[in-house]
Amino acid sequence: MGQESIASRMDHLNTESAFTVLARANALEAKGMKVVHCEIGQPDFGTPKHIIQAAHDAMERGYTGYSPTPGYPQLRERIAAFYREQKSVPAEMEDVVVVPGGKPIMFFTMLMLVEPGDEVIVPDPGFPIYQSCIRFAGGVPVPVSLRAENHFRFEPEAVRAAITPKTKLVVLNTPSNPTGGVYTKEDLEQLAEILNDRPDIYILSDEIYDRLVYDMEIAPSIAALPGFKDRTVILNGFSKTYSMTGWRLGYGIMNRALAKKMELLMVNSNSCAASFTQMAALEALNGPQDSVIAMKASFKERRDWLIPALNEIPGITCQMPEGAFYAFPDISSFGLSSYDFCARLLDEAGVATAWGTSFGDAGEGYMRISYATSLDNLKEAVKRLGEFAEKLAGEQRLIAAKTA
Repeated sequence: MGQESIASRMDHLNTESAFTVLARANALEAKGMKVVHCEIGQPDFGTPKHIIQAAHDAMERGYTGYSPTPGYPQLRERIAAFYREQKSVPAEMEDVVVVPGGKPIMFFTMLMLVEPGDEVIVPDPGFPIYQSCIRFAGGVPVPVSLRAENHFRFEPEAVRAAITPKTKLVVLNTPSNPTGGVYTKEDLEQLAEILNDRPDIYILSDEIYDRLVYDMEIAPSIAALPGFKDRTVILNGFSKTYSMTGWRLGYGIMNRALAKKMELLMVNSNSCAASFTQMAALEALNGPQDSVIAMKASFKERRDWLIPALNEIPGITCQMPEGAFYAFPDISSFGLSSYDFCARLLDEAGVATAWGTSFGDAGEGYMRISYATSLDNLKEAVKRLGEFAEKLAGEQRLIAAKTA
């Protein structure tokens, strides 16, 4: 059986640049190169021991079989309570569906809501899997550019201009991957005012980094605004906040009718999330939060060192990210495409990063640096980046001299 036998819908799926770069970096390391990894969005902290112990204890108590498809009631109730208490979202247990990782919420939301030809407004630059899932469902991504001058947040009038009679969904991501932009409550209120004119439009609110914000306790949710809880699908999980990326546990909060449909998608795909990981997640929410506080403080320390250091490199400018653990510096002055810049940076300087256009066309001229790595690694990465930038500037001067 050849390529012609594969369903055409598979042509609409793309991958993540960070994993592509990681594979390339690993290949170079296998050949002896010392690579500084700044490409992958994974906290460099272990899962807190009390969470690991909770999983172990759960397995000992028999939590090794199927769970209810939408997740254990006690975990769903605790998630709903967290959103009520911390984010003023009027969530109840019946609104929560627990899934294996955050991405199923993206995928299932598109499959539930998007018909062929429907338009979905997405941030650009933005997480690439949004557009991948939209296209797979037959929808049409409508990118809205995020500008550094606006701290990489949606500009309300740009969203208004992108809305058409075919618009079915708007994707929000706050804090943002790849830019680190964070929406204020006022930003969300302005977006809500525009969307109030179209009550048929849903919102997918990706809040996976909501506790990794540096100027507030937790990022606000549009679902807390009057009338928006029932038209919003919230995506969240445990990967980033509790350094549980490999545990594959996420959840969605939505109106009950959508929750029942998402439960059907779970039945037909994953059956349920792993039982013992759900008990670990319950411990994560109920147990001590010291590790979350310490990890956030460490990320802030790295950010506060990294951004000024990047801005000291001639030819590079970088906005101060307000959340997540990504910097999104502007490298357009070097005259290379973002892909070529990052490819050469890896091959010639041994620094692994993600190129800007892997997050959308508006990412041209930018690169993403993950500071979910040690301060020592970041210092080495910046040192190598500075030397590489000096090398490129020398090449530019040589070309200018030859053409003078």
